[in-house]
Amino acid sequence: MTDELAVLGIECYGHHGVFDFERREGQTFVIDLALGIDTTPAAASDDLRDTVDYGSLVASVQAAVENDPVDLIETLAQRIAGVCLLDIRVEWVRVTVHKPDAPIEATFADVALTITRTREGEK
Repeated sequence: MTDELAVLGIECYGHHGVFDFERREGQTFVIDLALGIDTTPAAASDDLRDTVDYGSLVASVQAAVENDPVDLIETLAQRIAGVCLLDIRVEWVRVTVHKPDAPIEATFADVALTITRTREGEK
């Protein structure tokens, strides 16, 4: 059985993108996470050690976004999913990377990519 833990709206500043100015100037990325975990052990023990520490996870996700620039949000989303799956209690993760300041010559609200990854690597 899995439950779903969500952490939404994680703001990070990164230098990702295919254009030189994106790499040079950087921009805000917003990350949404949903994790498939069994919360039964933590509910029974009331002990943080029996669940995913989302405070530590957010810090790791921020570091993944704020370092080592890549061209594509697809690559960034995969990196974030890998960070989340490092905790063996995470059975699956859904990652949405929002790039609200993407260089598009039109009025738009957001660019977002959502991926789902499991421990076994299935989509």
